[in-house]
Amino acid sequence: MSDAMSAEFDTVAEWTAAVARDLGPPYHVPAGCRGSGNPAALDWLIGELDLRRGKTLLDCGAGVGGPAAYAVGRQPVTPLLVEPEAGACRAARSLFGFPTVQGSADALPFADVSVDAAWCLGVVCTTPDHDAVLRELRRVVRPPGRIGLLVFVARTPLTDDETPEGNHFPTPGSLGDAVAAAGLTVVSRLRTSDLPEMPGEWQDRVDRVDEELERRYGDDAAWQVAERQSGQMGDLLADGRIFGEVLSLRLS
Repeated sequence: MSDAMSAEFDTVAEWTAAVARDLGPPYHVPAGCRGSGNPAALDWLIGELDLRRGKTLLDCGAGVGGPAAYAVGRQPVTPLLVEPEAGACRAARSLFGFPTVQGSADALPFADVSVDAAWCLGVVCTTPDHDAVLRELRRVVRPPGRIGLLVFVARTPLTDDETPEGNHFPTPGSLGDAVAAAGLTVVSRLRTSDLPEMPGEWQDRVDRVDEELERRYGDDAAWQVAERQSGQMGDLLADGRIFGEVLSLRLS
């Protein structure tokens, strides 16, 4: 993973967990969902994946663990987290205590057909081999399980200069090809721009976490790199050059 991605998903992840612990339990899940956890998208995926008691949910590229914790709060599923960055693994364990394994999305350290459902939120665009990530998700989910994705998609291919470091955005065509090549079929999809805004209380907590992160670590190079990455993503979304999409996939 690039230095910029490590700053964002390793160093800042541990800082985020520290801030959330200091602010208290109401901040844990919103802090853990920074960047990929709109509650409306998670609620949609929980329904689409038919998550309920007794099912195992693999969160692939789990980050600090907020989305998995959100799912557990809505349905009594058994979460299993995999995350490539050691700092994020430690952060997820410290905040939520879920089983968390360090590993890569394109080489998951799990047996075939070992989980009931999986989701992968904001991860596909951080690896150059989209096919491999989707094949691995297809491999570990047992029929008739579902797979959920949050993907940032480029309307047309972007140059290296336009792309935040470490990102590899699929286009609509290449994403469709990768889904089909993995033996998956899109059941339903929606644009993140069509989702309701975050609830006010949730957004207030995210803002409080961000303010405290800035106060504590604003002068640190890792924070500045992560903020630059986030700003580039925001500019691309605002300009319409990329868009967020949430997909529900079934095994073909």
